[in-house]
Amino acid sequence: MTTELTATTELDPEQFVTVGRYMDPVEAHMAKGVVESAGLECFLQGENANNLLSVAFRARLLVHRRDEVAAKELLSGGEPSGETPEASDSGE
Repeated sequence: MTTELTATTELDPEQFVTVGRYMDPVEAHMAKGVVESAGLECFLQGENANNLLSVAFRARLLVHRRDEVAAKELLSGGEPSGETPEASDSGE
C-alpha cells in the first residue's frame, strides 16, 4: 500500500508546472532534450494533438515544481547556478 501512495504522490499533476509552450513539435523535443540533459525529469503534454493540428494545440513542457527555476534558466540559454542574479552580479 505504501508503494501505491508513493507512486500517486510522484505522479501528482499538482507537483508539475509548465515551463514552455511550443507550436512546433521539433522545438518541443529540443527543449525537452535540453532539460533532460541537465538531469531534470520532464515530459511533454499534448505533443500528439499538436502534430494533428498545431494551430489549435501547443505542446507543453512540464517539470517538477522543485526544478522550475533551473529548467527556465536552461531554456533561456543560461546554466542553472543556484544563485540569484543579484548575488552573482554583486562583483564579489
